[in-house]
Amino acid sequence: MTNDAFRDVSDMTLFTAKRIMDFVFQEAGKRELKLACAVCDRAGNLVLSGRMDDSQLGGLPLAVDKAFTSVAFGHPTGKWASLSTPGESDWGLANSLGGRVTVFPGGLPIFFQGQLVGGVGVSGAASLTDEEVASLAIASLSLEDN
Repeated sequence: MTNDAFRDVSDMTLFTAKRIMDFVFQEAGKRELKLACAVCDRAGNLVLSGRMDDSQLGGLPLAVDKAFTSVAFGHPTGKWASLSTPGESDWGLANSLGGRVTVFPGGLPIFFQGQLVGGVGVSGAASLTDEEVASLAIASLSLEDN
């Protein structure tokens, strides 16, 4: 796919969110995983979310919060895995923004032409696997994930 997913748009579109989610669910099927996925716009508002049949019930709200966190800070959620432990510089971060901040992998910001346009959150497998699938979904659209 070309970057027609955004053209001159500076925010996440439903079309692009569907492409991301479709990729996540197809990749999950290949890996025999049951995942949840959420895509939000550049303001952290949910554009699209869903979970595969028989996936973890808690996966969907986690995916939503991972997508939100990646946009709120403009970085992958896994960045804070070690920094938010007791005694580290970002200790307590997970309690900020109404408890929506997620400090483990699986949420990635989505950039187009250097601008933050949204975020994707994946949940339901080991968090590093969630992040890998999210990254592959972004790469499938020829976008950037920082």
